[in-house]
Amino acid sequence: MNATRWQTLTSASLIALIFLCLAWEGWLAPLRPGGSWLTLKAAVLLLPLFGILRGKRYTYKWLSLLIQLYLLEGLTRATSDRGLAQWLAVGETLLAMTVFVAAILYIRSTRPQTTGEN
Repeated sequence: MNATRWQTLTSASLIALIFLCLAWEGWLAPLRPGGSWLTLKAAVLLLPLFGILRGKRYTYKWLSLLIQLYLLEGLTRATSDRGLAQWLAVGETLLAMTVFVAAILYIRSTRPQTTGEN
């Protein structure tokens, strides 16, 4: 796959993760009735969104570190929550893993080539 496809996959997965976080903590299965402050975790994902959409390698690099927090939360809640929250956590885990892998592959595919000459 070329860099454009990895960029598209990263962007689509990141946007899906933003909407999942908003829906989950807003009304599907919030920690407290009526929603919770955890909807702010979706706002954090808005920070790298425009850099990802523009294909900025530096943004992909720091997103690959940030997204691991969402992967950790998804894994933790998938094993500790029950019902709908557990399934939403599985979705978060899968989306975070997709963002991570696609971002890494984008970084690799856009790496400047060296000629090997001295």
